[in-house]
Amino acid sequence: MPDNKKVALIIGAGDGTGGAIAKKFAKEGYITCVTRRNIAKLDPLLQEIQQFGGIAHGFGSDARNEQDVIELIEKIEESHGEIDVFVFNIGANVWSSIVDETSRKYYKIWEMACFSAFLSAREVAKKMLPRKKGTIIFTGATASIRGSAHFAAFSGAKHGLRALAQSMARELWSQGIHVAHVIIDGAIDTDFIRENLPLVYARKEHDGILNPEHIAENYWFLHQQPRDAWTFELDLRPWSEQW
Repeated sequence: MPDNKKVALIIGAGDGTGGAIAKKFAKEGYITCVTRRNIAKLDPLLQEIQQFGGIAHGFGSDARNEQDVIELIEKIEESHGEIDVFVFNIGANVWSSIVDETSRKYYKIWEMACFSAFLSAREVAKKMLPRKKGTIIFTGATASIRGSAHFAAFSGAKHGLRALAQSMARELWSQGIHVAHVIIDGAIDTDFIRENLPLVYARKEHDGILNPEHIAENYWFLHQQPRDAWTFELDLRPWSEQW
């Protein structure tokens, strides 16, 4: 196992927040391991990191599949180094009226945004515990603390994710592992928002949507905190966002 560099693992390294977090940790000298279900979609991110001299490895993995997750964590630890930072960043934000919601879709959203977090965080915790150190960060949302209309499935999953983070923090902090939950409340500067919600995207001109690079800076801040002043929950939103 390589022992010269530490590893940051980002589950759900999309074009916005996850990708920005990966780039931030790579710039700070971490071997960055990133995952998506479709590995080909990671190519632009991997190329960008490599172009500025960072080290990045991409993995195609279904975070809902227990065996996939177990094999992923083992492979990273054996081939690339000790996972020092783990970020869970899968969303599954799907709009639907409660009367139109299907049991299949509700369950799938829970699997993506909550169950997969349990699987991956459990396996990472197993590696971190003997070392008595590490950082685990979960990406939450407005839905983590407020169940909005038409987001029953997403809210249920994100509430569950927050509870998972709370439970893990209360168990693992005393073992030297910093567990944190980040509530991101507001639109994020992504291609999806730009292409599908132009009125929302127009707020960018006045700092009215979140910059993924600024989100990533806060994840780095959490990882760098001394253990005498750890943060469990960090709340990020634009200055103009309604609470």
